Amino acid sequence: MTASNRIVLSSDHAAIALRQTIAKHLEARGFSVTDLGPTSPESTHYPTHGEAAARHVASGESDLGIVLCGTGQGIMMAANKVKGIRCGVCSDTFSAQMIRAHNNANMLSIGARVVGEGVALEIVDAFVDAEFEGGRHGTRVDMITAIEG
Repeated sequence: MTASNRIVLSSDHAAIALRQTIAKHLEARGFSVTDLGPTSPESTHYPTHGEAAARHVASGESDLGIVLCGTGQGIMMAANKVKGIRCGVCSDTFSAQMIRAHNNANMLSIGARVVGEGVALEIVDAFVDAEFEGGRHGTRVDMITAIEG
């Protein structure tokens, strides 16, 4: 486990079960988890949940965030609208590791209708266990940050 041990989770209605499984998995690994997501299956709006988790990370209340929706795409787009957030959607462990190591991502997005539970937990582990490599990657992350204005 890295020094980033406070993790916020959120999702829309399409990913409640997977989000709750991820929360239990992270807690078992010793992470402090804040779950902002819904608990009932009524339709909810993924932008609301993506923004809430992103603001939690951007404010420093959490070190990392994990958001989920059906594909992971919409909630990721919403999260990335919050200044200071670098969120990537991942369906494999290599990408999850690299968005932390090379892009210093502070949020991960997963599509609950895209990957199964086992793969999702592997993706989460790859993300939280990776560390930013800095160096030339730091220059590039600074360039991304500069786009925000």
